[in-house]
Amino acid sequence: MTLLKRLLTAIFIVYLAPTFASAGWWVLQDRPTRWSDANWGSAGLLPKPAASDAAAIHVFSAKTGGLKGAVASHAWIVTKERGASSYQRYDKVGWGAPIRRNHRPADAYWYSNAPELVVSVTGAEAERLIPRVEAAIAAYPYAAQGDYRIWPGPNSNTFVAFVLRSVPDLGAVLPPHAVGRDYLPEGPFFAIDPDGRDLHLTLAGLIGLSAGWRSGLEVHFLGLVAGLDLTRPGLKIPAIGRIGI
Repeated sequence: MTLLKRLLTAIFIVYLAPTFASAGWWVLQDRPTRWSDANWGSAGLLPKPAASDAAAIHVFSAKTGGLKGAVASHAWIVTKERGASSYQRYDKVGWGAPIRRNHRPADAYWYSNAPELVVSVTGAEAERLIPRVEAAIAAYPYAAQGDYRIWPGPNSNTFVAFVLRSVPDLGAVLPPHAVGRDYLPEGPFFAIDPDGRDLHLTLAGLIGLSAGWRSGLEVHFLGLVAGLDLTRPGLKIPAIGRIGI
């Protein structure tokens, strides 16, 4: 019984306390109550596409709407070919099929929440990686209508995490509040990134761990992620995000 109490205490301190704190702060903020009242316009984070001929890949994440925004975010992928006059944005959402393309500005607010830039690659490296990113998008196995489940996945974050794992040269993982990112389309329990640098174990996205060069050390529980970032020292806090350098 003592061991069980210690385990429950650890779960409360590591996972539930930050979640309750985030939820308490969230409900005190003035936020739109309906999607039609929310700001979906550009946040002004990206330059105009014509301002540079360089190829680019950007991955964004923004807190979502309603009470679930206290603990969860939505991620998407943006690409621009060298010399292109427009960005291409890819999302997987609960409506429409297969992968939504350009249904919002590339760097748009999501339910009035400002996006954060997860990773940005430009120039020759982006030009090299764009075909691989597009191939991973095309290969995503849950792209059809009905292939979306808010929790534990597959959802929008499952899609973007799949692309990031498929193209490890992007060098990024989604933030801890990207609920659904640890649901593995590759298999129900186990996956290793193509370059062998990250290992993922999970029980259908409900409980598991990730360890490696990009992931650091993470333990996920019911979609909430806690861990240590080793390459860029920092803490990964459930529902809140990453705090560190």
